[in-house]
Amino acid sequence: MNTMAYIITGPTASGKSDFAHALARKTNGTIINCDSVQIYAGIENIAASPFANRQIANEIDGVPYRLFSVLPLTEQISVVDYLNMARNEYENAIANGRTPIFVGGTGYYINALVNGISPMPDISEKNRTKARKLVEQDIDAARKMLGGDFVARDPQRVARALEVLLETGKQISEFQNMPRVGAVVPDAKRILINPSKDILGERIAKRIPQMIDGGALAEAQLVIDSKWDERRAIGAAQLCAYLRGEKDKDACITDWINKTNQYAKRQRTWFRTQYNPDIVIDHVPCDADVGAIL
Repeated sequence: MNTMAYIITGPTASGKSDFAHALARKTNGTIINCDSVQIYAGIENIAASPFANRQIANEIDGVPYRLFSVLPLTEQISVVDYLNMARNEYENAIANGRTPIFVGGTGYYINALVNGISPMPDISEKNRTKARKLVEQDIDAARKMLGGDFVARDPQRVARALEVLLETGKQISEFQNMPRVGAVVPDAKRILINPSKDILGERIAKRIPQMIDGGALAEAQLVIDSKWDERRAIGAAQLCAYLRGEKDKDACITDWINKTNQYAKRQRTWFRTQYNPDIVIDHVPCDADVGAIL
């Protein structure tokens, strides 16, 4: 069955969430999250979620929203887990006669949606727990176990590679080089929202103080209390440092803005080299852009 679906992505603060919502209203769409931070409950301001300062629900203004704020901070998932959840929501949207609209900026989620994933071995709970403990104790030592060719620094990706090594004695790259399977939307219409660096910088600098005023500090305290890895979300690390007395508020905001701009730069590089959009919108989108797409 060839069904229209959309993937809307772009760097942080590009306006992709508002654009996706406007498109969903015109296409009877269901919005499905593909952001690895917005999937967690309790950090909606830090994550710049559509549900920041809203009651968590399954819809906004009549538009169904799926996979937002569905996981507690005490739980971790793999890309395989995400892909299974995303496929289920995609199929539900189709069954209900709605247009699936994936929105988010996490490259490895988008890559899995479009291209599938390499087959991976089943991991025992023993080795999964051991890998996470090793990463928590000393992530650099854990990375050394994975060899010089392993370049990722994200704690979750390091733990994933380490659990594969513990389970099989093989590096994760051996499995990653196998043919990919399980793509959810290989033929989706891919839209990239990509305003200029200057516009993004202005929007980032404006919204971070608003996120703090909206409740991000209380969310950071929840991160500390839950022992969630604060390095997984830009903003969480800076706010937690402020709450621990390691930074003053101005330094916290400045560091958060700088780190977010750096992240946006990395995203733009990924979109340029790893993403093949059908449509590029090189400005903050407006209603006219929705009309043009349709």
